[in-house]
Amino acid sequence: MKHSLRYPAALAALVLASLSAQAQTEPIKLGKPDPKDFTAAPFVGDSAAAAVVLCDYGTTNFQYNNNSFQLISERTTRIKILKKAGYDAATVEIPLYHRDDSQEKITGLRGTTYNQVNGQVVKTKLDGSNTFTEDRTANVRVRKFTMPDVREGSVIEYNYTVISDFLFNFQDWTFQRDIPVRWSEFRANIPEYFHYKMLQQGYHSLAVQTQSESAAQFTVHTAGGFTGGGLATNREAATNDAVTAHATHYVWAMKDIPAFRDEPYMTTSEDYLDRITFQMAGQQFPNQPYLNVSGTWAKIDMELLSSDNFGGQLDRGGFLKDQIMPLVAKYPDVQARAAAVREVVMAAVRYDGTNHYSTTASLRKAFDAHHGTAADVNLLLISGLRMAGIPANPLILSTRNHGRVDQSQPMISRFNYVLALVPLADGKDLPVDATEPMLPCGVLPKRCLNQAGRLIMKNSEQGRWVELAPAQRYVHYQQVALTMDAKGGLTGKVHEEHGGYAGADAREELSSLGEKKYLAQMTRPHSGWTVPKLTVGERENVAKPLALDYEFTQPADDNATADLLYLSPLREFGTEQNPFRHDDRLFPVDFGAPQDETTMVTLTLPAGYELAEMPKPTVVDLPEGGGRFICTVTAGAPGVVQLTSRMSLRKPVYAAEEYAQLREFYRLMLEKQNERLIIKKKA
Repeated sequence: MKHSLRYPAALAALVLASLSAQAQTEPIKLGKPDPKDFTAAPFVGDSAAAAVVLCDYGTTNFQYNNNSFQLISERTTRIKILKKAGYDAATVEIPLYHRDDSQEKITGLRGTTYNQVNGQVVKTKLDGSNTFTEDRTANVRVRKFTMPDVREGSVIEYNYTVISDFLFNFQDWTFQRDIPVRWSEFRANIPEYFHYKMLQQGYHSLAVQTQSESAAQFTVHTAGGFTGGGLATNREAATNDAVTAHATHYVWAMKDIPAFRDEPYMTTSEDYLDRITFQMAGQQFPNQPYLNVSGTWAKIDMELLSSDNFGGQLDRGGFLKDQIMPLVAKYPDVQARAAAVREVVMAAVRYDGTNHYSTTASLRKAFDAHHGTAADVNLLLISGLRMAGIPANPLILSTRNHGRVDQSQPMISRFNYVLALVPLADGKDLPVDATEPMLPCGVLPKRCLNQAGRLIMKNSEQGRWVELAPAQRYVHYQQVALTMDAKGGLTGKVHEEHGGYAGADAREELSSLGEKKYLAQMTRPHSGWTVPKLTVGERENVAKPLALDYEFTQPADDNATADLLYLSPLREFGTEQNPFRHDDRLFPVDFGAPQDETTMVTLTLPAGYELAEMPKPTVVDLPEGGGRFICTVTAGAPGVVQLTSRMSLRKPVYAAEEYAQLREFYRLMLEKQNERLIIKKKA
């Protein structure tokens, strides 16, 4: 786990005199916007953007104060507001970490909004009293403010400094935003005593990346009678010694960074933004050994299991004993018994939608309230499984909207979820989660399908990474019987099944909306449909697909002619549009689980009519067996046409390099599904 650092006694009176490289020109001068920023010409290329970051400049330095080092992080930002949709850029959030009696603090908050009025630039200052703070997590408060008098065409700028005693919480720097960024620069001065791992992610190149060494002058005051190691020497009387140390000066900058755009089928944007992150690795003071402060997975295992809010809760589910113990004899099979224990826990504590890997209170409190976080539910589940004689252990992970975990960087802060892992006799693992009643036992919730999780064991050598692979697919099956009259009107009978993760989605939506609203939403895309009734099957049996049966009528098109009728039956029941609209994509397409969509239509033609032409069959394959689309049209009995469309995407994740083929795959599929049948009167 992360800890703040305290320092050896030898530095007890260390005063920082200088810790900066030679003066460098700063990319922005507060209070001096460029006159060109108030004209339209420089922003023609950003016409699609709602706002543009003109400059984002940050620095982090170290200072010594009250017998300990502090991080001093300053930021200056200037933004041009182009449209009303860009007003959100005028609201700023600053996360501030706190723990015990220590907290990060903001100083020197300043801000100005510039507007051009009648040819003159009018300034409106930020009122510091118009800021407020909200608790975001147990250890993070967010300071928020909104710049005043913001309009289309405004230029806003703000500046603040964060002072932090938590050296492990070295502020990350994110170059990219959801609006274009003209220039983003970050500088860091790190004294030789501290060692950080620096990780760069993203898809755009740095315009500047430099590293240089500089000297730092310190004054070391040792009081009389002081003895100790480090920079000072043993002596009787108080002295002041000048000490020269080294510092490393880093500069990173990016230029003309495009706005990050959310894409379908992705995890959190935090996984893909251009950014640099820092992790404290160690510290070493003069005449002191190197101290490794970076975590290890074994250390994380030990600290979690010794924590009262994690390991201390694993055997505190005794209040469920009377319900769980009878299951041991009733279900000799481990998987069946685990499923039964899961049912008991789901009935006792409902998941409230909050994700944590450790509890904030006792399991008993969650039980009495009948609801709790993912940690409350699943740590109680582990306790119940163990009570039932099943050797379950906690598996911690990061959900899809929380971000990826770097397995080479032991950091407990990267996790936000826990579930149970049960070893089976065949050497396989059974993940068990009690937060989603719509999924069968052994199937991970979709939010958990995020690479790998970490198994926490008492014997840390047995701790390992476990792949978070989907146990099911998204399955959608439709069987449709259509009858067309001589005017082109339709009557239809539909049997529809939603299986796997698609079944969980459909059950959740049905439960939320109710049958009447669900039916209205389901038929909204179909022009002119009248659906009198919906029959739902297997609603409670989550091990089977959710079955929907309904009939519909659709009146004839007023423009239909007597001799020729047109119909695109697969379009009515297929994918509405290509989800991949852009020409390129820099990061993977992450469906979470494989996809399987099948539609079978039997069309009965009006008496005396036939197909003018039999459409050709189509097969579209993705490279290396990544997926297939098949579409066929065949003539069955006289006057009957059968259409079959099947799309199968066999991989849960497709690399960015496969995006073009995937986009083309969808284009060809939609083109075929939209193909019209031409139905003519027989000669």
